[in-house]
Amino acid sequence: MRIERHNHWRAAWLLPLLLLASPHARADSIVTSKHNLSVSGPGTIKSTTESDICIFCHTPHHASKAAPLWNRFDSGAVYVPYSSTTAKATIGQPTGASKVCLSCHDGTVALGLVRSRAQPIPIQGGITTLPPGPTRLGTDLSDDHPVSFVYDAALVAADPQLNNPATLTPPVQLDREGQLQCTACHDPHNNQYGKFLVRNNQASALCVTCHNKTYWQTSSHRTSSASWNGQGTDPWPHTAETTVAANACENCHNPHGAGTRQRLLNFADEEQNCYSCHSGNVASVTKNIQTEFNKASTHPILNTSGIHDPTEDLINPTRHVECVDCHNPHASRSGTASPPNAPGSIAGVTGVNISGAPADPIIREYELCFRCHADSTGRGPARVTRQFVQTNTRLEFSSSSASYHPVVNAGKNPNVPSLISPWTTASLMYCGDCHNNNQGPGAGGTGPRGPHGSPYIPILERQLNLTDFGAESTGAYALCYKCHSRTSILGDQSFKKHKEHIDGERTSCTTCHDPHGVEGKTHLINFNTTYVTPSSSGRLEFIDTGQYRGSCYLTCHGKNHNPKSYSP
Repeated sequence: MRIERHNHWRAAWLLPLLLLASPHARADSIVTSKHNLSVSGPGTIKSTTESDICIFCHTPHHASKAAPLWNRFDSGAVYVPYSSTTAKATIGQPTGASKVCLSCHDGTVALGLVRSRAQPIPIQGGITTLPPGPTRLGTDLSDDHPVSFVYDAALVAADPQLNNPATLTPPVQLDREGQLQCTACHDPHNNQYGKFLVRNNQASALCVTCHNKTYWQTSSHRTSSASWNGQGTDPWPHTAETTVAANACENCHNPHGAGTRQRLLNFADEEQNCYSCHSGNVASVTKNIQTEFNKASTHPILNTSGIHDPTEDLINPTRHVECVDCHNPHASRSGTASPPNAPGSIAGVTGVNISGAPADPIIREYELCFRCHADSTGRGPARVTRQFVQTNTRLEFSSSSASYHPVVNAGKNPNVPSLISPWTTASLMYCGDCHNNNQGPGAGGTGPRGPHGSPYIPILERQLNLTDFGAESTGAYALCYKCHSRTSILGDQSFKKHKEHIDGERTSCTTCHDPHGVEGKTHLINFNTTYVTPSSSGRLEFIDTGQYRGSCYLTCHGKNHNPKSYSP
């Protein structure tokens, strides 16, 4: 008995001396860290009486086999492990070092309850278990980075965006069973880098030891030097880094206590993970996206939550839209492109090609739009009631259509005298040339690019009256006049009744023309049947009879055309 007491006395004094003499015994050692729960500990959670630093975890005698000289009792809790539709690993109950860590950090076992004491060691303030806070993980681990899974070549084969475990070198390492445990990222004895991390995680150096996300090396979220201006909410409350590049993965992800459990995003609301920077307080005002969604016409990202999933059906998912449907945060970067090629802001996303097949990743901008506005069900009715009803934009822009705006292919009409330079009949255009922010560069403003929001339905860059009887003006048909000369149109260069219809009868451009495309009619003729009805002979038809020539059978604004023919 005397020998046991003597050895325990020696251990109580010798271990702290060894720690002080070790290479890690600087301001980063356990002695000066929150893991020192003795009376000498620097934290607010510490003993009122116990001077032994190591006893809270270790004992030289009668130790548990759970860890070297382990002095604590197992929790015995049943945990809810992390799960995700994209996870390839088999994740079950915590084992090994992770289970050992949870004997404090799940908050179910008293901090002072150790095997080598007959009574629990008292903690200041009468604290028993770890108090609520970010370090108390609880028994629901679904919002924490997964642990206790085998990380081997088979896993990498299933998920190529993981690095080969053979390349892992200390301080990042797996346990003897080849499992990734808490200790792959945390060293409980060394707080040199904060949060007991095994290495500095600036620019997510620790994260990328294992994770090798496609496109990440050129992403703006890896390279941007933008910092928080101090306004609004701190975008990085769980880090000490001050720039986008330095936060890297942690711009969006939180390895413990994540708001969105699957994929460990900072916030529960998907868009808030983007708003935290794209509110004008980190990203430049030209990338202040949040205000765009306050406009009358938007992509309705606020209407749904928790529906989007990376594994969802590309063509017919449950109807929704989120920021990540259009933007891949691991790939998105600055840089423009020429139509129809996808610019850097939508790099690395998935879509549907002109044939209706999945495109992963997209190459053309329109492939992204086709994902929701082509074969997807539930896309809703057209804004204008048409003679020929077609809401599948992929079919509207098909090369087999008689006419279309040149989004996928150059237009079929070689004679369009109203085009404003540099547009020609050989030009291609983006969907975003019409559907865009009304205050963005395309409209002559300084706001962000993209179809996030506009006061002009449906997310039009400029005004376009969709109904008749409004006065013609530069503003009323600003979208059409962006590319088509108002002087040419009102000068009747291509159709001698343009001025009479638009200015005289106050007929909207969209009453005769369907701007996407029409399968069987040239010149985008697809009448709005709210205003255009059959002629006295029962016919509703436009007949193309040659260059600048045609005939119409219809009744419009009380006038019967049965037919009304025109020529140059």
